[in-house]
Amino acid sequence: MHHGDGARRRAALKAVASYLPAGALTNQELAQELGGWDAQKILEKTGIAVRRIAAPDECSSDLGVAAAQRLFAKGACAPADIDFLLFCTQSPDYFLPTTACLVQDRLGLRLDCGALDFNQGCSGFVYGLSLAKSLIETGNATNVLLITAETYSKFINPRDRSVRTIFGDGAAATLLTAVESERELIGPFVFGTDGRGAGELIVPAGGMRQRVGCEQAVETEDARGNWRSQRNLYMNGPEVYRFTVETVPKLLEQLLQKSGRRVEQVDRFIFHQANKFMLDRLRARTPIPEEKFWVDLEDTANTVSSTIPIALEKAQCRGHIQPGHNLALVGFGVGYSWAAAMMEWVGA
Repeated sequence: MHHGDGARRRAALKAVASYLPAGALTNQELAQELGGWDAQKILEKTGIAVRRIAAPDECSSDLGVAAAQRLFAKGACAPADIDFLLFCTQSPDYFLPTTACLVQDRLGLRLDCGALDFNQGCSGFVYGLSLAKSLIETGNATNVLLITAETYSKFINPRDRSVRTIFGDGAAATLLTAVESERELIGPFVFGTDGRGAGELIVPAGGMRQRVGCEQAVETEDARGNWRSQRNLYMNGPEVYRFTVETVPKLLEQLLQKSGRRVEQVDRFIFHQANKFMLDRLRARTPIPEEKFWVDLEDTANTVSSTIPIALEKAQCRGHIQPGHNLALVGFGVGYSWAAAMMEWVGA
């Protein structure tokens, strides 16, 4: 366990606010569109009833700005307090400039504020906590605004049921700030990467490796009746599932070991909300009791890097997490990339 070594400058999560676009895609609509599927069956398997979909002209920066405005409206801090902006997205507004620079301007953050994008996906929130903690505890920043924002719907072929049922758009804004504490409030962290899995969850065309031309827009049908082009999101569901059930229980073990905690000493386990089927299978492979294991993606779907902060906001609103609670946060997916962290909830 942690031994008090006098109060030190520590990073703490102070507040979180999310934003979901107005557009919605229900199971009923999907069942009608895709045919041969039942709305109730989709809910039972995925745990999702509705996905929020960004409008055609609504980008990650728009969602991120809206989430940040909600955070400021909560009174946790003002734009002028922020001295570093971390923006996590895999669907940036442009290749260049950095989306974080656009967001700095739109939010009216100071000119002496650092701002950068990082492209991380499902493990991105935990990575962001680590980056923010490092900036704060080295004295390079005092108030870090971490925004996770994704519009995967723009990558998805409407005739690709393998991914259409699972992903939704959304953003979250998290304030991390310096406090005096005898204990570490965020950490320890465990990271992992296996780029051999890169091709199992990918948008093949659009970057420099495969530029977008006419031939990249050609749609083809796979063996399971899903249509997509090289510009669309491709997910090899069975492979991603295999990777997850192999990697994540071990990741949790490493986190508990590194933090010197047992499962009983953790109040809530908040995993990336991939889909209900996968979360149920993961919990079955860990010693986590059901009442401590968060599953709620019914009205949000899989929002990639924003699932964990959305869960934190919901859990706080419902009184499921209280000041002093120890949380285990676990992200995993596209990359392949995974990351986990312990965090003490200090309360807004």
